[in-house]
Amino acid sequence: MPTDVELAGRLGAALVLGGAIGLERELTGQVAGLRTHMSVALGAALFGIVSVYGWSEFSAVRAQTNVQVDVTRVASNIVTGVGFLGGGAILKDGATVRGLTTAASLWVTAAVGLTVALGGYSLAATATLGLVFSLILLRGPRSWLRRRVPVAVPRKEP
Repeated sequence: MPTDVELAGRLGAALVLGGAIGLERELTGQVAGLRTHMSVALGAALFGIVSVYGWSEFSAVRAQTNVQVDVTRVASNIVTGVGFLGGGAILKDGATVRGLTTAASLWVTAAVGLTVALGGYSLAATATLGLVFSLILLRGPRSWLRRRVPVAVPRKEP
């Protein structure tokens, strides 16, 4: 079991990594920015820590107790809950849909927070860097494609 200081460090790391993702979203004027991404990372990390380390007094061999703790249930519910939160970032205006990338970044931010909670610092940092670089570096190719490739607009059915 990690010490309280290490667990607090994990929460701090989740805030920093979530902030890195949120800063990019904030600077591009997206509906979910710095504070939202930091909150998602922090919440996922805290839920992860509680789910893994908060039930140690209940851990016992199955044959010795009727109580069974499944720490994976919290992680699966984080995925579901953040999916719901991301759904609120998606806006449809006629044939245009906005916010999908922000919703996806919230989902990845939750995964980063959960990964940090479980001690996967390098994996979480790599995912954060990958996401931030893809959000920044793919702006140019996206603009180039949008100018040169016609987009099919869905027809309205009578």
